[in-house]
Amino acid sequence: MTDFVDGTAFNYEQGQRARKLFAAVVLAALDDAIADDKKYGNGPEQIARWARSRDGREVLSCAGIDPNERVVSGLMQFVSNGVRTSVALSREESERRQAAEHAEAA
Repeated sequence: MTDFVDGTAFNYEQGQRARKLFAAVVLAALDDAIADDKKYGNGPEQIARWARSRDGREVLSCAGIDPNERVVSGLMQFVSNGVRTSVALSREESERRQAAEHAEAA
């Protein structure tokens, strides 16, 4: 019985690692689209094309993201904001956004 539990836990951990790997691919695609947007001005269209492609849908699914139109429009909005993923995911950026929201509310 303990072998089954150990095997299940191992498989779960492997699945989580794979999901994180595919999430990293999605973040890299977002960074590439942001770079394209700054250079050529077509970043949101690029990420939408990728997310709607077979490979993009597969990567999004493997990352645990449902590849629907709402997700595509969210990715396009993120790219049009022009904030790199490393900056957007940092603690300083989230604190800055919260301070800006509190300032707007006041």
